[in-house]
Amino acid sequence: MALPKKICSICSEEFELRPGKPGYANRCPACSEEENTEDNTAKTEQRSDSELIDARKKAMRDLLYRKDS
Repeated sequence: MALPKKICSICSEEFELRPGKPGYANRCPACSEEENTEDNTAKTEQRSDSELIDARKKAMRDLLYRKDS
């Protein structure tokens, strides 16, 4: 049995839809890999932003509530 042929919605190239293929059913493997790379970069940026915000909060708390000797 032959695998169904699909057209990629991003690059318009034809590819075979294989079981267990990562990504979306309407995107070729190359375009799906690019999407995953962009998602990982965004998650890393969000994580570093939240760490920065936490550090700012801690610094403000330390400044406001420190005990002067």
